[in-house]
Amino acid sequence: MSKLTPFHVAVPVYDLEVSRRFYREVLGCGEGRSSDSWTDFNLFGHQFVIHLKPRPAENTASHFNPVDGHDVPVPHYGVVLEWDEWQELEKRLKAQGIKFVIEPYIRFKGLPGEQATMFFLDPSGNALEFKAFKDIGQLFAV
Repeated sequence: MSKLTPFHVAVPVYDLEVSRRFYREVLGCGEGRSSDSWTDFNLFGHQFVIHLKPRPAENTASHFNPVDGHDVPVPHYGVVLEWDEWQELEKRLKAQGIKFVIEPYIRFKGLPGEQATMFFLDPSGNALEFKAFKDIGQLFAV
């Protein structure tokens, strides 16, 4: 396997300032370049960008897929963290009163790909998932 390199992802937000505070203060992301319509962040070593997008006139229904007895929001994004880093993020989010879509728990317990996971929304309703594997070698287990 080649050396893992950072990913780049850009997501729409309805209020740039509210979203900047969320990613900077709640998730602890370092802020990079910005303009009046976008901001770069360091999301655990990855280039993450929020782009200002007008709120849609009509509210579209969210989509969910069943996974391990939970309704997983689709689409979603996030980062696979080290186990201890995931636990620290879980504590920080709980201390800040973040409402979880799926509370932090251990998924696929005792099976290949066992992982800690949690889902929550940013201020624009973008779904985030952060996970960790006790054995990172199980990341792509079948």
